[in-house]
Amino acid sequence: MKIFDISRSLSEDTLVYPGDIHPTFHQEDRGQYLISDLHLSTHTGTHIDAPVHYLKTGVTIDAVPLSHLMGKCRVLDVSGAGNNITADYLNGRLDDICRVLLKTSYSGNDRFEEIYPCLAPDAAQVIAERGMKCIGIDTPSIESYSGNGAVHRTLLSCNCIIIELLDLSHIDEGDYDMVALPLRLKGLDGSPARVVLVERTGDCSWI
Repeated sequence: MKIFDISRSLSEDTLVYPGDIHPTFHQEDRGQYLISDLHLSTHTGTHIDAPVHYLKTGVTIDAVPLSHLMGKCRVLDVSGAGNNITADYLNGRLDDICRVLLKTSYSGNDRFEEIYPCLAPDAAQVIAERGMKCIGIDTPSIESYSGNGAVHRTLLSCNCIIIELLDLSHIDEGDYDMVALPLRLKGLDGSPARVVLVERTGDCSWI
């Protein structure tokens, strides 16, 4: 069994979406122990969007069903799709799954760029219509920098939970088991998350 951590490290150098809080950490030595203060947003680093993030009402991050974020998952290499991942590019690659992670040409990039691969509106509609429980991507957002929120709303209104800013640079396309756990932040719109993949062996799943 192989376990892959696909979360980005959280630090003061973490890639930040424009307008979001730059994380700061302050550690104190209290004699017998160390303790740190953290200042960051709910969407810092690898993070999970709850429906309330764009819908303003609905499920908050502490109420997202964990079953959406744990189980069989497919990593799709869409690096050849350019900056607009369309429904046509996903056709025939979504059978027998309810969770999908998109590995793009942005994978491993640690600097924000306004032009990055994102999900086209028609692809978001296909994902929603198929009843996907979760979609993740290795870019700063599932939606283009110039987007109006429609992609987020299409997905989140169908309770398709979104994971953004993954690190899939070391992951091959294929099926895995995924665990993506947000902090249990009561009533909030999202959370940083630790996301791992487990490589399946034989017909057994460890989850």
